[in-house]
Amino acid sequence: MNGRWDLSYIYKNCQDPAIAADMEKLTALIEALRQAVAADGDTVSRLEKMVDTFEEMSAVQYRLGAYCQLTLAVDAANNDAARILDRVMLLDNDAQLAVSDMIRAIGTAEGLEDAIAASEKLQKVAFALREAQESVKHIIPKELEPWVLEMSLSGGSAFSQLRDKLDANHTASYRGESLPLSAVRGLAYDPYASVRKDAYEAEIASYSKMEVPMSYCLNSIKQEARTLAKLKGYDSVLAMTLDESRMDKETLDAMWGAIREYLPHFRRYLKAKAKYLGHENGLPFYDLFAPVGESTKVYSIEEAQEKLQQVFGAFSPEMAAFMDHAFKADWIDLYPREGKAGGAFCESMPEYDRSVVMTNFQGSFSDISTLAHELGHAWHNRCLAGLPFLLLDTPMPLAETASIFNETVLSHQALKDCSPEEELTLIESGLMEATQTVVDIYSRFLFEQKVIDTRADHAMSVDELKAAMLEAQEQSYGDGLDADIRHPYMWACKSHYYSSGLNFYNFPYAFGLLFGKGVFARYLEQGDSFIPEYCKLLRMCGSDTVANVAASVGIDVHDINFWRSSLEVIRQDIDRFCQLCEK
Repeated sequence: MNGRWDLSYIYKNCQDPAIAADMEKLTALIEALRQAVAADGDTVSRLEKMVDTFEEMSAVQYRLGAYCQLTLAVDAANNDAARILDRVMLLDNDAQLAVSDMIRAIGTAEGLEDAIAASEKLQKVAFALREAQESVKHIIPKELEPWVLEMSLSGGSAFSQLRDKLDANHTASYRGESLPLSAVRGLAYDPYASVRKDAYEAEIASYSKMEVPMSYCLNSIKQEARTLAKLKGYDSVLAMTLDESRMDKETLDAMWGAIREYLPHFRRYLKAKAKYLGHENGLPFYDLFAPVGESTKVYSIEEAQEKLQQVFGAFSPEMAAFMDHAFKADWIDLYPREGKAGGAFCESMPEYDRSVVMTNFQGSFSDISTLAHELGHAWHNRCLAGLPFLLLDTPMPLAETASIFNETVLSHQALKDCSPEEELTLIESGLMEATQTVVDIYSRFLFEQKVIDTRADHAMSVDELKAAMLEAQEQSYGDGLDADIRHPYMWACKSHYYSSGLNFYNFPYAFGLLFGKGVFARYLEQGDSFIPEYCKLLRMCGSDTVANVAASVGIDVHDINFWRSSLEVIRQDIDRFCQLCEK
């Protein structure tokens, strides 16, 4: 196992003649979609032709873009991939203009419901057609859209790419050695306190080298978001994001309301961990990810794979076999290296019924949890296999369902099988992840809202951004964190702030954690008979609103009591952790 993914089934390399051929094909399909929109004829035949052409165009467009972005994710200095991506993005703009014309045509089509009823093909994508009809009121005016999209190439999209290059090539000086930022951040999980502290200090010191360009990237992307929200007729960037996420404000408010109620319990956990590690004034940031207990095992990738097989084999042999195949078929790029982006993600390749996963595995149990998380995304993609591209657009909140479900399966099974000596370690590992997904995510939401609001007046300086981040951490972590040792640069190292056209990519993680735990509770109630229902839920994630998908398994996301019930599961773990620490 060389630990690197294989993309050769897409294109052999950046010189593959198939890339140029696909670009020509994409250009032709964009024109074909324009012609389908402009064609005369009855509503049924016009809509069917538009849908067919859109599907064919989307497959080529996705293939080209994914290959370039995946290549750059693990090789930021690949100039050939960067040049190809520039050309693909120009074609993407042309494609977006054609799609906008299609949406306008759907929105003004006479007798849409009659056309859907008369066509089996249209019935399969009925949700997308109805959504398009509704979204017409928020589409950019036709006469402005070409200029907006073209300017975004030198605006938000360019700043997003710049951020990725800065991050992937950024190094920190750790104990006299220059290391990639992802590797230094990975040392936060090291069993030795001196390593964690030195790595934290090296990381914080390193940001002075890129804080100014990062601040320009962030300010520019969020100003563009404000402009687009106004242009599309939304009251705010958050309103635009919720609409695009198929989620209503009532759901978000219910979730945040429950989370605020439970923040004191998370702080109680953090203070107990701080005391266990010998700290008196709350937990210093560099010990947020410190392993706790006697079990400080470092896993090889073979041991991690064996653990996943053991746990998920007991849950679903089919899922375990799927994970095993992902390793053997080189779907996963495992280890940190210079030029590779930090963090982890999973990308679907629907045309090939496979996914690719990037991680920065260094051997902690948390790294195994990350693998389970990303392979959960891959399983979700498998459940969506065969659906039209029009129904593959899973909204951000639901996109985390399968990944969080997998993490919960892993921790639940690990706790069942562990020895008394391992219980403290495993409970703390789960709480550590939950704290990031609830408490830290809440701080990110508060911070991003502050940046967006402030951009109405001015661009925030580096010092303002650092102050805003510390204030957000105070509101979320409170006295659980040592006030003198926090992380003022969290805005610089989290890629989610910098996705052009994708704002508030924070609350979906909190939603996913708590919703995933709610779905897992249904599994515990119903047993193996629930697994087909679970897979059915995953398959419908791109075919309905968040509230309706949740309702399919009996969950009311508008009810604050649902969110309290999920948080109550975490509170029980906090109680147990505090008891174990006292012992």
